[in-house]
Amino acid sequence: MAKRKRRAFTKEFKAETVRLVLDSGKSVGAVARELDLTETALRDWVRQSEVDAGRGRPGALTTEEREELARLRREVWTLRMERDILKKATAFFARENP
Repeated sequence: MAKRKRRAFTKEFKAETVRLVLDSGKSVGAVARELDLTETALRDWVRQSEVDAGRGRPGALTTEEREELARLRREVWTLRMERDILKKATAFFARENP
């Protein structure tokens, strides 16, 4: 089976697709085939919409919380890199030069 190329979808497209699944009475698989999507991706979108609506499993992160977590992880990574660079620079300049 050939591997699909990863595609990016807008929030609006995802929301409209989830609404189509919930309102049409069609199965996730049927809608996925009609729109040439993977069934797994569409199931994840539906599950995430349930969490965002407050009907998900306890402890599940909303989309906003996931975005904030990703932003904070990037920020931590950047700060660690800056810290390491400063640490190396301090060690370099602290050496005694003849």
